[in-house]
Amino acid sequence: MSQSDNDVDRKAGEAARAAAAELRRARSAIAEAAVGREFRERPDLWGRYGQAGRDRCLEDAGRHLDYLSTAVAKRSQSLFDDYIQWAAILLGRLDIPEDDLRRNVLVIRDQIEEQLSAESAAAPLRIINAALAQLGSNPNDPGSFLAEGPHSSLARDYLGALLEQDRAAATALILDAVDNGVHVRDIYLHVFQRVQYEVGRLWQTGKIGVAEEHYCTAATQVIMARLYPHVFSARPNGRRMVAACVGGDLHEIGLRMLADFFEMEGWDTAFIGASTPSSSLIKTLVANPPDLLAVSATMTFNVSTVAELIQAVRREAPGVRILVGGYPFHVETELWRRIDADGTAIDAQQALELARTLFEDAANVN
Repeated sequence: MSQSDNDVDRKAGEAARAAAAELRRARSAIAEAAVGREFRERPDLWGRYGQAGRDRCLEDAGRHLDYLSTAVAKRSQSLFDDYIQWAAILLGRLDIPEDDLRRNVLVIRDQIEEQLSAESAAAPLRIINAALAQLGSNPNDPGSFLAEGPHSSLARDYLGALLEQDRAAATALILDAVDNGVHVRDIYLHVFQRVQYEVGRLWQTGKIGVAEEHYCTAATQVIMARLYPHVFSARPNGRRMVAACVGGDLHEIGLRMLADFFEMEGWDTAFIGASTPSSSLIKTLVANPPDLLAVSATMTFNVSTVAELIQAVRREAPGVRILVGGYPFHVETELWRRIDADGTAIDAQQALELARTLFEDAANVN
């Protein structure tokens, strides 16, 4: 990319961040005005949902705006497209028509046009229009993550035991598989990871509830701990990694799998876990700088927090390499570049391979 191209991209990024900041400042006013208008224009909504429904509608409008502001800031149409499709599936399981979602977003669009400057409104309006044009084009159910692939039978049996809340049976399935020669890495990638994806799909499509989802995750974390004699057995390779989820993000199991993968490769890992305040994490990195920082964000609206954290790390601990991961980075594959990370990966194995490349390249340069 030429210097002039870099300048254009930098200016576009600054404009996008400014538009997103104006959208975030107006978030509450836009949400309240949009919901108020919708309930005035559609009296039937009071009969269907009442005050509790209006409160929930206001909460949903704020969430729409959170995802939209992130998509604007990162110049990513796909982040908002994916969110709208996800919201349609989620509301569908609650018997809320897709047209209600469409109307709600259209009213929000009108309020953005009214309350924001023309310059700041341009990107949000474009992103909303494109997302609504795609609404309804995807199937309501993305399909099972356990239909095929390595160890699919084991994964299905394991999920069945979890859904029956039989942790003893689930544990026995995993320990027996390892005793019979299945590598722990394969258990993590082809059983734990895919089952977690499937649990999320079952929740989203209304086939299980929040309690079942939480049980499956908690049970898997307990069973992972039973495998630690296999995890903490590699010869140290002299490298150190810190792994953390950004503040506000509670989904830690994927990052924990990644940390365990690095341990099996001989890395010394410090798994800090969920919802880590950036200020606290920076102090840790400055006091004892690792070779690598792995940062996870599952919720799209936390991407801005990841970006701010990376800026602080570059400033306060410049020698630390940074990998980012989580759902938004799967949706928008180039997102990691826009927030100045060193790379991203779709799973723990790919992250490990990327880390090898990063540090082999660094060794060759030195």
